[in-house]
Amino acid sequence: MSSLGIRGLRAFQQLSQRTFSTATRRRVENRVPANQKIFQADNGMPVHLKGGVTDAVLYRLTMGLTVVGTVCVLYKLFTISLPKQK
Repeated sequence: MSSLGIRGLRAFQQLSQRTFSTATRRRVENRVPANQKIFQADNGMPVHLKGGVTDAVLYRLTMGLTVVGTVCVLYKLFTISLPKQK
């Protein structure tokens, strides 16, 4: 192996050890208790909308895509079921 190959292999080895290290470099705040309070609160909202505006937008987008997909499938089934005109 050439010296360039060995250097590249050593650099890759150091990079992989650095990337997959188990040492913590910075502390991450535990937000689970705060999220549990939000999502378990009895405020009459469905759980899939308690996350805020982002959850509401994603819910409406999903419902819209579902309705559009259903209409497209029903249209295709209708057009396939009719005999072709010659």
